[in-house]
Amino acid sequence: MRKLATVRKVIDIAPIPGADAIECVTVDGWKVVAKKGEYQIGGNALYLEVDSWVPEALAPFLCKDKREFNGVSGARLRTIKLRGQISQGLLLPVPEGASEGDDLTGMLGIQKYEAPIPADLQGIMKGPFPSFVRKTNQERVQNLVAELEEWVDAGLEWEVTEKLDGSSLTAYLFQGEFGVCSRNLDLLETAGNSYWKLARDNKLEELLRATGRNLAVQGELVGPNVQGNPYGVGAPQLHVFDVYDIDQGRYLTSPERMALLDGAGLLHCPVLGTQNLAGASVASLLASAEAKSALKAGTEREGLVFKCLSADISFKAISNRFLLGEKEI
Repeated sequence: MRKLATVRKVIDIAPIPGADAIECVTVDGWKVVAKKGEYQIGGNALYLEVDSWVPEALAPFLCKDKREFNGVSGARLRTIKLRGQISQGLLLPVPEGASEGDDLTGMLGIQKYEAPIPADLQGIMKGPFPSFVRKTNQERVQNLVAELEEWVDAGLEWEVTEKLDGSSLTAYLFQGEFGVCSRNLDLLETAGNSYWKLARDNKLEELLRATGRNLAVQGELVGPNVQGNPYGVGAPQLHVFDVYDIDQGRYLTSPERMALLDGAGLLHCPVLGTQNLAGASVASLLASAEAKSALKAGTEREGLVFKCLSADISFKAISNRFLLGEKEI
């Protein structure tokens, strides 16, 4: 389960120009607007990450309009701007008995908000997402402040790709069985299901069987009825971004992935080049994420994904400009 509600140390507090009652509090790489004087540098706060669905009972002041998610009345935490300051998430007092590092997501009933799934994407569940494949969900750079410093010092090289705004698809071959999954479910093959149709159209089963290995291809499904179709494509498309080696429990390196896909006729998520992160910081990587998409001129890109060329490490930087422009779904 993703850690959406954790006890974290406050590392900085800064005033907001023109604001007398609020200030900007920093926990790890996150900037959060809070009431002035509620938190102190070096003290702890309960941090609720963006995309958390917060029950009304926990924070009734968030719930101006009655909404429900999975039967729970509450509100989704979004990236907002207050008095010109980006604010991501929510800070609350630390519950009695909790300590720095504690994950209180389950105890507080926090859920990760996910937009409603269109009918052609829902499909019929064969089972949960298979345990032998890693889910496609890189950690955000704001949660990796210490790790980023280590990677910068080590001089690691990274493949940089555009993070597309769509729906994750995984197609696997394991012990002779071919399957297709959405982000959270292993799906039965049924007529009209976009995941299975894309897998068949792109001949993913043939590709995987030809390798003689237990592998999973992972990519982003974009198109009509998917996140509002920001790229304006007329029919669903699959853009591959990873291949997972099930037996070795690791993702293929960029050269290995490209060699496997060579000649298969598959679309790949836009590769923007390789990069050494010398001098990089959370702030600089978030700034670099803000740009237009390589798939459609004028469309704001969701962000960047960084994959290490020499180790099985990856993370993402989501564009704040993209998040501020997100529509409520």
